[in-house]
Amino acid sequence: MRQTQTPKTPARASFRHGVAGLMVIAAGLMAAQHAAAQDRPVLDVYTYDSFVTEWGPGPAMEQAFESTCDCDLRFTAMGDGAALLARLELEGARTDADVVLGLDTNLMAEARETGLLSPSGVSGIDWTLPVDWQDDIFVPYDWGYFAFVHRTDFDAPENFRALAEGDASIVIQDPRSSTPGLGLLLWVKQAYGDEAPAIWESLSDNIVTVTPGWSEAYNLFLEGEADMVLSYTTSPAYHLIAEDDAGFAAARFEEGHYLQVEVAAAVASSDTPGLAQDFLSFLVSDAAQSILPTTNWMYPAVMPEAGLPDGFGTLIDPGKALLVPPEESPQATRKALSEWLAALGR
Repeated sequence: MRQTQTPKTPARASFRHGVAGLMVIAAGLMAAQHAAAQDRPVLDVYTYDSFVTEWGPGPAMEQAFESTCDCDLRFTAMGDGAALLARLELEGARTDADVVLGLDTNLMAEARETGLLSPSGVSGIDWTLPVDWQDDIFVPYDWGYFAFVHRTDFDAPENFRALAEGDASIVIQDPRSSTPGLGLLLWVKQAYGDEAPAIWESLSDNIVTVTPGWSEAYNLFLEGEADMVLSYTTSPAYHLIAEDDAGFAAARFEEGHYLQVEVAAAVASSDTPGLAQDFLSFLVSDAAQSILPTTNWMYPAVMPEAGLPDGFGTLIDPGKALLVPPEESPQATRKALSEWLAALGR
């Protein structure tokens, strides 16, 4: 037994030395790869929570963009769109953000006035938008109409008055932190003008809760906490396409529906301005635009070569489109927010 073991000893030693050598080589390769990764430029994109979830567009966007650049794309979630702007204003020129993604037309004027954003470099795009688009800073990437989503077995109201006079329970988002919440304020204001405060007073007892952002509100609705939730006319497409569930619908309101165009912009203090502009150009490319309909569940700003998924053909026609011009939004928001706070006793 001992003799049979003795000849194996040098072999075992050689094996150990070989393994040790391979480990040294592997460690060297890992160190080289780490160093190479550190040498790659990093693009920091501030956005909203739902964009970066595993079912949102963030993961696919990251993979697609990084395949076109020798860079590291990093998304940072900042709550909802209005909270995103507040964070940018708080950080100022010291911000780590190279790009902000998730503002909309209602926030553009305030964002522009910060002086923290730079020209996009994006031009000559054949936009598929329901409004004419001319802007040198903000790049639209998707759009949709706000709506109250409900299950198809629920008898939904057909206008805000019927909603306020009925007993339907709703979940909405806070306009101070959420772009849908702000859109709802301006929707009611555009539809009813000076009667908006009375509408809100009547709606106050329909509201189950006001959430900071869209994700929290929609989850509460799915959990059965309310009959309806403020979302988008496109939301039922998610349930139909992703879940094969035709049991959701968006209520069509006679007053029309408020339009949201979501935008991105480059941050002027970015240490990778060229990469930021490259990302904005990528955002309106077919590679990116084809991702958005079935991840962000909105209409693309540029029609993908393959068109829209079949389920989008089942969505309601919102009829009249309501929209406050971006330059008028700050003043309109202040007035509408004051009325909302007073009506809800906040």
